[in-house]
Amino acid sequence: MENFGKKMAPRKSFDTENWFIESYRRYQGHPMKILLSLYRGNYHKFVLAVICFFIKHACVWVLPIVTANIINDVTSGNPDTIKNIVFYTIFEAVLIGINVPMNYLYTAYKSLATRYVETGLRKALVRKLQQLSIAYHVETQSGRLHSKIMRDVEAVETLSTQMFLSMLNIAINIAVALVVTGTKSKTVLVFFVFAAPVAAITMVSFRNVMRKRNTEFRKEMEETSARIMEMVQLVPVTRAHALEDKEAQKMSGQLLTVAEKGYRLDVVQALFGSVGWAVFQIFQVVCLAFTGYLAVTGSIKVGDITLYQSYFATVVNQVSAIVTLLPTITKGIESVNSIGEVLLSEDVEQNEGKEKLETVEGVFDFQNVSFHYKNNENSVLENFNLHVEQGETIAFVGESGAGKSTILNLVIGFHMAEHGTLLLDGHDISKIDLRTYRQHLAVVPQTSILFSGTIRENITYGCENVSEESLREVVKAANLAELIESLPKGLDTQVGEHGGKLSGGQRQRIAIARALIRNPKIIVLDEATSALDSISEKMIQEAVNNLVKGRTTFIVAHRLSTIREADKIAVIANGGCVEYGTYEELMELKGEFYRMKVIQS
Repeated sequence: MENFGKKMAPRKSFDTENWFIESYRRYQGHPMKILLSLYRGNYHKFVLAVICFFIKHACVWVLPIVTANIINDVTSGNPDTIKNIVFYTIFEAVLIGINVPMNYLYTAYKSLATRYVETGLRKALVRKLQQLSIAYHVETQSGRLHSKIMRDVEAVETLSTQMFLSMLNIAINIAVALVVTGTKSKTVLVFFVFAAPVAAITMVSFRNVMRKRNTEFRKEMEETSARIMEMVQLVPVTRAHALEDKEAQKMSGQLLTVAEKGYRLDVVQALFGSVGWAVFQIFQVVCLAFTGYLAVTGSIKVGDITLYQSYFATVVNQVSAIVTLLPTITKGIESVNSIGEVLLSEDVEQNEGKEKLETVEGVFDFQNVSFHYKNNENSVLENFNLHVEQGETIAFVGESGAGKSTILNLVIGFHMAEHGTLLLDGHDISKIDLRTYRQHLAVVPQTSILFSGTIRENITYGCENVSEESLREVVKAANLAELIESLPKGLDTQVGEHGGKLSGGQRQRIAIARALIRNPKIIVLDEATSALDSISEKMIQEAVNNLVKGRTTFIVAHRLSTIREADKIAVIANGGCVEYGTYEELMELKGEFYRMKVIQS
C-alpha cells in the first residue's frame, strides 16, 4: 500500500488537500480549469499514457493501409504480391503483439493519475468537513455530504478519463485518419471534413438540455441519499409504531421522483445518441457510394475504397464517441461544481494564527453574552452574565429551549457569542486556537456517539499509550466493570454500528469513560445520565462527584436530583440566568427551581 502511494504521488511534493481547495478558490466558476489544476504534478503520467495509447493503436491504424495495398497488389497483378503479403502479415503481427504490454502501461499511467485525484478530492472533502462549523453540519443533511464524497468524486474521476485521455485519444484517431486520407486524396479529405459541422450542430443543440437534466438528477439523488440514511436510522422507531407501510410509501414517492428525473435524462441522452448515430451512418453509406464512384472513374484505386471506408468509419465512430461522452462530461462538470459547494464554503472554524494555549485553568466569564440561531429571529441568550471559578461544578436547569445546551456549545467553542465576550482564563475564547483548548476538555453529549469498533477503541479514542491500569480505573469509575467482566472478549468486544449491540445506558457509560480517560481540566456533561437506569445513575453520579473535584464542570440535567452536589445551580429562562445559588439556597428561595423540583417529586 505504501509503495502504491509513492507511485500515485506527483513528482513535486505539496499539500494535496490544501492545493485542491486552493484550485477551486482560484478558478471558481471554471470547472475545466479546476479539473486541469487538480492534476498538477501528474501531467507526465498523462503524456506517457498517450504515448502508450498511440503505440498500442498502431496496429488498428496500419491495418486499412495494409488491406488496401494487398488488394491493389492482387488486382494489379504485382509480381511481388506474395512477398508483400508475408511482409505485411509479419509487420501487422508485431504491432498486434506490442499492443498487450502497451495497453498495460497505458492503463497503469492513466489509473495512477486519475486515482491520485480521486483520492485527493475525497481527502480534501474529509478535511474540509472536519473544519466546517457545527452549524454547517446541523443545517446540511449527512446523506448529501456522503453523495458528494462518493458519487460526485467518482463522476469527476470519470470526467478526467474522458477529457484528458478519451478525448485526446479521439483526437489522435481522427488526426491519423485525416492525415493518411489527405496524403492519398484531397477530394476524399474534403468529403471527410464536411461531416464535422454536422457533428458540431448536433452536440450544441442538446448541450443545454442535458446540463439542466443532469443538475436536476444530481440534486434529486442527493436528496434521496439523505432520506435513505434517515429511513435506515429510524427503522427501530418505524417498526415500534407499525409505520412500515407508511414509511415505504413515503420513500416510494421519492424514488419515483428520482426515476422520473432519471427517465428524462435517459431520454435526452438516448435521443442525442441515436440522432448522432443515424446522421453519421447515413454519411458512411454516402462515403461508400462516393469512393466507389471515384474508383470507377479511375480517380482512386479499387483497394483504396476499403482504406477510405475504414478511415471514414474511424472518423464517424470517434465523432459519435464525442457525442456519447458529452452527457458523461456534463455530469462530471456538474459534480465538479457540486464538490465546490463544500470546498468553497466559508463557514469554517478559523484557528490559524490565533493564540495557542499551553495550559488551561478553567476560569470562565460570560460578559453580556448574546446569541441567536440563524433560523430563529429570537435570541436564545440575551446579555447573559456568569462567573465560574476554577474547579467549580455549575449545573444548568430550565425548560427545553431555554438555552442550556447553547451555553455548553459556547463553552466548547461550537458557537461564538454574537455580542458580549466569553473569557477563558482571561482569554477571549474567539481569539484562541480552539484545538489547543479542547485538548484539555472532555464532553459527554446528550446522545451517546459510538463508532464501529471495540469497547477499548471507543474509550481510548484520541488517546495514545493508555495504560491498562488507567483503563481499569476509568472502567470502574464509569460503572462498566461488571459489564466488561460479563463479556467473553471483555474490552475487545465489538459494539456494532453506532453501538447497536449495547443498551442505551451501556453506550452512555462508555461515552462517560471516554471523557474521563482524557483526564481533562474542564468537563461538559449534557444530560449525561439521562439514558441510565436509577441504580446505574446513582453509582455513576457518585463516581462523577469524586472525579470532578479540581476540574471545572458544566452540567445540564433535567433530573434535579442528580445535581444536588453541584457547587452552584443556574436556572436559565428568558435568555438569562433568573436564579443562581446552591441546591439548598434555591430550595429555600422557593422560586423557579423550587417549583421544578416539586413537579418532579
